Amino acid sequence: MPETNIKQTENSSLSTVQKDWEVTQEVLDSPEDSKETNYIIQDWATKFGYYKNIPELQAAIDAKATWTVGKGIETSPEDLFIIKIITGNGVDTFNTILENMIRTYHIAGDSYAEIIRNPRDLLVNLKPLDPSTITIVANRQGRIVRYEQTRRTKKGKVTKKYKPEQIFHMSRNRVGDEIHGQSMITAVEEIIKMRNEAMQDMRTLMHRHVKPVTIYHLDTDDTQAISDFKTKADLANANGENIYVPKGAVEIDTQSVAPNATLNPLPWIEQLNNYFFQATGVPDIIVGGSKALTEASSKIAYLAFQQTIEEEQLYIEEQVSMQLGLTIELTFPASLENEMLSDNKKDGPVNIQPNETTAGSGQ
Repeated sequence: MPETNIKQTENSSLSTVQKDWEVTQEVLDSPEDSKETNYIIQDWATKFGYYKNIPELQAAIDAKATWTVGKGIETSPEDLFIIKIITGNGVDTFNTILENMIRTYHIAGDSYAEIIRNPRDLLVNLKPLDPSTITIVANRQGRIVRYEQTRRTKKGKVTKKYKPEQIFHMSRNRVGDEIHGQSMITAVEEIIKMRNEAMQDMRTLMHRHVKPVTIYHLDTDDTQAISDFKTKADLANANGENIYVPKGAVEIDTQSVAPNATLNPLPWIEQLNNYFFQATGVPDIIVGGSKALTEASSKIAYLAFQQTIEEEQLYIEEQVSMQLGLTIELTFPASLENEMLSDNKKDGPVNIQPNETTAGSGQ
């Protein structure tokens, strides 16, 4: 007989198996204490795969690029003349090259274009480069001393070296003394995975509602007979047809999913959608979201997005000036600042009575 003495009670030790969540520690990818430090994007194929296959990510990155370029470039007649002769691969414009590079550094963290000058050292073209082929080389002090492009040919790998002034290089959110930028995708990768897993589960659940799993209890153990019946049953099920069997030879058990028998994943998917667009800094109204918002909240979201875009425009303008020697100004597509200021003037000042802010004012 087992002992049933209450004194034999023991406490569990869940603290040994249940751990509090902790953030993954990161350190700066700083130049090493050596003559040269190399950096090349290692996971470009994965990140590019996310961009190509995740529609909401593609929409967010495209929105960043499109809105940053905005209505186009304002510049002097002299610089405009140079800008107009830049054609990239032959069918590019300076605007599309900038948009391409902005899109690329959001995916990869960095984007590169070859600066082509004529014998008189005048800028004549910019050619966007594959970021996965470019190695950044920095010296011990963290200064970039050259770029190397490695490509595969029929004769093997071929490496071409560029001086810093031969490459137009832009980085996203560079931190500390790192010589490269940060991909947007790294921060939202887990959100993307959770959302797509939930959508796959929802897809399976809908299939189970429409076509429940069927268990056939066959009155035989003959392998060939079972195989023949399986072929006929699967074909009938795929074509939505009936199947007829001798009475008592087969028992059918349908394993359907009853309504409300499982957790509804739709609110969770919606929450992940909101979290995703919050993390990317692109409100869903910018990419055509139909979520119900008040006019005031929509304007606030739009203005917050405008600040991030104008900051990015400033970065592009400074890099174009420093690396290409061109002075440009990127025009924001449409600002709501004047409209909101106008609305505030129409509403007039807000008058607050003393008894509305004093404790115990109801006396």
